[in-house]
Amino acid sequence: MTSLPIGSDVDLAWVRQRVRQTAAELGFGLVQQTKLVTAASELARNTLIHGGGGHMEITPLDEGHVPGLRLSFTDSGPGIRDLDLAMTDGYTTGIGLGSGLSGARRLVDEFSIDSRPGHGTTVTVTAWVTGLPSPRGAG
Repeated sequence: MTSLPIGSDVDLAWVRQRVRQTAAELGFGLVQQTKLVTAASELARNTLIHGGGGHMEITPLDEGHVPGLRLSFTDSGPGIRDLDLAMTDGYTTGIGLGSGLSGARRLVDEFSIDSRPGHGTTVTVTAWVTGLPSPRGAG
């Protein structure tokens, strides 16, 4: 596992670069890499803008000889008051398109979110290399 800070736009670029590099090393195809980088970019931006910054943990996985990648984005911001609303396509608290959380969820195999108002948010996503059976039946 590696932890990367998310505190500025420069950090967002490092997150995208590290996710792409790690995904390529694990054998993810170009389309899968692009999906992972897109999801990571959305979630890292949310961590920075809505959470006031935080960090991403990137963890290569190998369960049952199926390579995967887990990304966790954690902040100590205000948290999300209404998770159902926040996960709705088109919902935005800012000037964005409202596709961040729901869009990221569609780009990965596994998605979880833990958020409590006043205590921050952690979003964890996992993707498995396609063409191989997922160890958890996801995908």
